[in-house]
This record gives sequence, C-alpha cells and structure tokens, in this order.
Amino acid sequence: MLLTRRFRIGVVVLVLGGLVAGTAAVASLGGDAPSSAARAASARDTVTGKGSASKAPTATPRAAPADAGAPVAVEQPKPAPVAPVAPAAPATPGVEAQVAYMLAHWSSYNTADYGVIADNDCVNFTSQSLIQRGWEMDDAWWSKGKGGSFTHSAAWISSTAMMKYLASSGRATALTDDQRDEVKVGDIAQFDWDNSGDRDHTGVVTRIEGSGDNIEIFYAGHTDDTDFRSVDYAITEKHPGATAYYWSIP
Repeated sequence: MLLTRRFRIGVVVLVLGGLVAGTAAVASLGGDAPSSAARAASARDTVTGKGSASKAPTATPRAAPADAGAPVAVEQPKPAPVAPVAPAAPATPGVEAQVAYMLAHWSSYNTADYGVIADNDCVNFTSQSLIQRGWEMDDAWWSKGKGGSFTHSAAWISSTAMMKYLASSGRATALTDDQRDEVKVGDIAQFDWDNSGDRDHTGVVTRIEGSGDNIEIFYAGHTDDTDFRSVDYAITEKHPGATAYYWSIP
C-alpha cells in the first residue's frame, strides 16, 4: 500500500512537471511574436519610409558591357554605269535666224519686205525663212516686190513646185516620216493631205521632242497659222490619214 501511494505521488509529480514545462514553452513561443506596440511602430515606419536599413532591397550591380570594337564599314553598292549620251548638235547661226524669223512672223506677216498670198501663203513664208537662213535666190526660186503686188516663181509659192525644185537642185535631201530620227530643226516639213502624190502644205520644223520610236516633230507655217503644230496632230486629227514628208537641209 505504501508503494502504491508513492507511485501515485510520483505520477502526479511527473504530470505537474509536464504541465509546467508546457506552459514555459508556450510562453517562449509568445516572446518571438512582435508586440502590439512593435507592430504599430513597424506600420508607421512603412508609411513614413523609415524602415530598417537591413530590410531594404539591395540592387545587384550590372556588369559593364564588353567592348564591341570599332564599327565595321559596309561597302555601299556602286551605281550601274550609264552610257554617255551624245549632245545634240548645236544649231548654226543660219538655222537660229531662220527659226527666229518663223516665230516672229507666223502670226504677224512681214509685208514690209515680202509679198503675201491670201489663203495660200505657206510656201511663200517658208521661202522667206530660207533667205533668213542664208539661201540666195536663183532662176527657179525667186520673188520680187512686196505686199499684195509682187511677182514670183512657182517654186517660191507652190508646195508641189518646191518639192520638185528641192529634189532637182540638190539643196536638200528627201526624208519620209519613218526617218524622223534624221530630221533637224530648220528642215522643211511637207504634207500630202489626200495622198495623191503632190504636196498640199509646207512649213519649217521648229521643235523636236523624244527619241527612238517616240519622236514628235513640231512645225511653224502660214495658212492655218501656227508656231508649234504637231505633225502627228496634223496627219491624224487635222487631216486623218495624211502623210508627212521632210527635206533635210545641210
């Protein structure tokens, strides 16, 4: 009986000891948690930016970039070679004087020096321009007088007669409309409106545009007075189906 009682007393002592130890452990754990005051202070530090320096994030230093060296030169593509273009032959003083005369008198007839043929003055005007170019009259090509009273040869005033005169005199070379690349400013342009074989109109070339298959020729003349009339317009719209011819003058 005595032994049993002691045993009971020991058990009680052990139980009481365990309770005391557990209470101490709980108290120890409670000491690690921040107090209410500490939590409040931490909240104030967060708002005011006065947090502990030990808790501030530390930036990781960036490594300096490696030296890439000098820039590499890139060779620019070379332009394709361009074939030289031969300059157009300059007009001679005679051609310049001829064209200047045409442009000065295509709408203001020179009655002070030459005669005028009403409604058919195209060849008369062309002949006058050739005198300005430096040509001299001969037995087959001439005129005398001025205004409405003057005399003249057939070649001076007729397109067909001028065609025959130029062919026989050797003063010009005949060209067809397919030979536009050989036509020059100052050359004579003639037209066959009805393709009958004769010549119905005459003028002087005053401008040439384009090249190759895209050459456009312009002329000046009287009777349908013009300074820069397109040959293409004349034979396709003004007189559809007509044919153009030229006389190349050296």
